[in-house]
Amino acid sequence: MKPITDEAQVAIDFPDKVYMGSFSRSSRYDVKVEDGGLFLKLTKNSRPKRSFEVHLHHYLLVDILQDWATALESDDSLTDKDRTDLQDAFKSLSEALAAPKTD
Repeated sequence: MKPITDEAQVAIDFPDKVYMGSFSRSSRYDVKVEDGGLFLKLTKNSRPKRSFEVHLHHYLLVDILQDWATALESDDSLTDKDRTDLQDAFKSLSEALAAPKTD
């Protein structure tokens, strides 16, 4: 598991209750490819302890990323550093996707 360098906030809304949590620098995350999609786990070991897991199939992840790209076109809240960091991350993703599959 790797340390979280910023913050994630999670909310799950059920008809009779809402679960909310945040995961910050004292928290950790894990990400992997699993069952045709992205598996993400966030954990917080300080009190109160909590964890969050989500699995997004590749096609839903594609839809989310495309919609995020559209939303970013009109967003002026990102700094130049934010944009550069995101571009670097997506360049790494693009290179991983372009690499030949090894069996």
